[in-house]
Amino acid sequence: MPSLATTRGLLAAGSLAVASVSSWGALPSFTIDPSKAGFVSAPITGNNFIVSDFATTLFTSSFTFSEKGYLAIRSIETAGDVAAAFDNDSTYGLYIGFEATGTLTGPTSARFDTLAYALYGYNAPQADFSVLSTDLDATAAALGAVKLATGRLISGRVELPAPNEPSAGAKVTFEPTPYALGVGFFTTPVPFYSIAETSFINTSSQVTPFPGGFRITNGGGAFNFAAVPEPETYAMLLAGLAVVGFVANRRKR
Repeated sequence: MPSLATTRGLLAAGSLAVASVSSWGALPSFTIDPSKAGFVSAPITGNNFIVSDFATTLFTSSFTFSEKGYLAIRSIETAGDVAAAFDNDSTYGLYIGFEATGTLTGPTSARFDTLAYALYGYNAPQADFSVLSTDLDATAAALGAVKLATGRLISGRVELPAPNEPSAGAKVTFEPTPYALGVGFFTTPVPFYSIAETSFINTSSQVTPFPGGFRITNGGGAFNFAAVPEPETYAMLLAGLAVVGFVANRRKR
């Protein structure tokens, strides 16, 4: 089994993350209108954000860690086809700033205990997040970024499926800011999704150790939304539970 040091290495994947949906077609679609927030772009429809991970992880004890960093959005895609790309030639950028803490749960696993993040947009070609400060507020101010959404941890894990291939996953809340809702940045669906999921796999080449922790540079991952069941689905579920309860009660009698 891997040593504690090896398990620490697998935490390189530990930025905002979760088990991804296996099929592109299964991902719920969404539409955003960047122009409503002052960015130069037409409305975009996609079902997946492709992101790069830039983060710093510190070990706060032998079994706990903290992490802070950015998920730079590289593209918006639908069924694997690029709908919008963000690079040095893009007119605006999107990124997620996050902070997290976690605990080792076994030789090859860990969990996230806390995680908070914010989605930002800014009017400039994509920034080089590898050189930006870990002060999330200072970075947002320097970029003139607009906060579009926030969220917190629902559940998350870190695993080591193979040597030097750490993976991580998390389910989080997704809460558009009053500003983004007011200007109509998140166009469809209405109401917009309230839950998001993300997943990552990083390699040793993307991890730079230093005393007490390590940095992740340009790790790979995805961020997408989870559909919430329709009211009819809840009604059917409740009806089913009622029937089960009735049958169980008759059996008791």
